[in-house]
Amino acid sequence: MFGYPLVEIWIVLGMLVLVLMFLMSLLARLYRKAGPHEALVVYGFRGTRVIKGHGTVIFPMIENCRELSLELMSFDVAPQQDLYTKQGVAVTVEAVAQIKVKSDTESVLTASEQFLTKSDQDRESLIRLVMEGHLRGIIGQLTVEEIVKQPEMVSDRMRSTCADDMNKMGLEVISFTIKEVRDKNEYITNMGRPDVARIKRDADVAAAEADRDTAIKRALAQRESAVAKAQADQDRVLAETLSLAKQAEAQRDLEVKKAQFLEVTKRQQAQADKAYDIQTNIMQQQVIAEQVKVQQVEKEQQVKVQEAEINRREKELIATVLKGAEIERQRIETLAMAEKQRLTAEADGHAASIRAQGEAEAEIIFKKGEAEAKAMNVKAEAYQEYNQAAVIDKLFTSMPDVVRALASPLSNVDKITIVSTGNGEAAGMNKITGDIAKMAAQVPALFETLSGMSMGELLGKVRTIGDKSPKPDVLPPADDGKAGAAGAGK
Repeated sequence: MFGYPLVEIWIVLGMLVLVLMFLMSLLARLYRKAGPHEALVVYGFRGTRVIKGHGTVIFPMIENCRELSLELMSFDVAPQQDLYTKQGVAVTVEAVAQIKVKSDTESVLTASEQFLTKSDQDRESLIRLVMEGHLRGIIGQLTVEEIVKQPEMVSDRMRSTCADDMNKMGLEVISFTIKEVRDKNEYITNMGRPDVARIKRDADVAAAEADRDTAIKRALAQRESAVAKAQADQDRVLAETLSLAKQAEAQRDLEVKKAQFLEVTKRQQAQADKAYDIQTNIMQQQVIAEQVKVQQVEKEQQVKVQEAEINRREKELIATVLKGAEIERQRIETLAMAEKQRLTAEADGHAASIRAQGEAEAEIIFKKGEAEAKAMNVKAEAYQEYNQAAVIDKLFTSMPDVVRALASPLSNVDKITIVSTGNGEAAGMNKITGDIAKMAAQVPALFETLSGMSMGELLGKVRTIGDKSPKPDVLPPADDGKAGAAGAGK
């Protein structure tokens, strides 16, 4: 039941769409648009109007429209008949013209009145006839020289002359250019011959002048070059001379410096050699001195050993003889003092006995110190005498060893070759034994150097030691009478 109204609605809608599309297509066909390169001339019941750059609706049956091109038109302007110049010379001129319809509405309406019903060829033919007529008139007013040499002037006159006529047709001349001008009598060709000759003449004169100027300038340049070369040669010779002089001076300075350096080097070498020799001698002297010092030290050590032996013997003597005598003396003195103390104690009593005992002890201490002092004196005298004797004895006993050491190099000789000169001097083995004797004769001088005393003084010391009387082996006994007197007095 509800299906039929829905179908009718869809049908109505479809028909409305079709009607709308038909109306739109109709309006599209009625609406005309004009591009920027054209003008649309509409005429009808609303009159004539020009449409440019937009569109309008053209009602059918009561309005109509035509298109008018505004594009640039370019065509050749070449009259078939000869054009005569002011001089009466027949020439043929070919030119190119660019013309277009003006863009204002009045010009478009004017051009539409003139050319709207004509084709492009007909329109160009009309324009060409007008322009050829004006070109003929302009060429008749000018000479061939002006036409050939001033084509821009011809173009300007052509544009200014045609402007009024073109304006009356709604057109404007954009440009007018002459492509070619020629004649049958070779007037144009001959027209340039005087100029060519003059130009050629001027060119020849200019070439000759140029050659002359070139030759003059070349000569001047050669002269300046020769002068410059001579000056350069002089400068070069002077520079070479100065350079050679500088080189000679440098070589001389180098030789002088070499000589000075060599002199300094030789002087330093000589000084170094001399210093080396001096240092060598000093070292040898130091070695000899050290050897002498070593020998002296050895001698001193030997003397110290002998002194130690003397001290030992002295102590042994004191221990065996003097100490025994001292002990015996002390024993006797002790017995005497004991006896004295006994007698004093018996006589004076207990107090006197104590006092006597103290005095006896003091006396014993005094006597003991006196004995020790005497013993030290004896020791000192014995030490001094025995030291001198030991030194002399050691020197004399060492003499064979010294001579043997001096002659020891001969023991290492396997063979001796003796050459005699026959001059009367000692030769042969006598010479060798004589040299050994001379070496042995130097031994006393060596002893004197080591001891610091001459041989005469040493031998005198020996005699002095022998003349002295021997010392007593024991000390004398103490004086008993003195002790007794001391006791009696007390």
